[in-house]
Amino acid sequence: MPASWLPAYEAGRAGAVSGAIDRFLESARIEGLEPDVRRFPEGTKTAKDAARAIGCEVGQIVKSLVFMADGRPVMAFTSGANRVDEAKLAEIVGAGNARRATPEEARAATGFAVGGTPPFGHPERLTCLVDHDLLTWDEIWAAAGTPDSVFPLTPADLLRVTGAIPSGFTAG
Repeated sequence: MPASWLPAYEAGRAGAVSGAIDRFLESARIEGLEPDVRRFPEGTKTAKDAARAIGCEVGQIVKSLVFMADGRPVMAFTSGANRVDEAKLAEIVGAGNARRATPEEARAATGFAVGGTPPFGHPERLTCLVDHDLLTWDEIWAAAGTPDSVFPLTPADLLRVTGAIPSGFTAG
């Protein structure tokens, strides 16, 4: 384990854990999870950054991406190694078109800033799709509410708590 990680709970009592992480942790508890949130001062905003900080493969990183499909927000859990094909995503959700949400749209849909969006804990349950490639790993890593926080989970837990539908929406 890299020496740079700091369990969120250690800093939390001193007020260093942000409200976003607290909201994430509360939603995790409601879902029956007790995530091991780790914070990296150098940031984990991109999949490459996160993989480097954690010491895992880029493919194990969950990118929680928000798209607008005919004006409705859709969450696409994408492997850090992959890109989303917007036309495929639109077809899967039965929309005429899909585009990446603006940062403002993503925050309105999830309650979290882009780069730190966790897979659950949003104000309303979103339609969620999951990249098949994420399901091949024993452990995957997702954002925990801020661009410098992540947590590990199993693909089975991701499916259970989000209701995500395994789908072929990636490019290539």
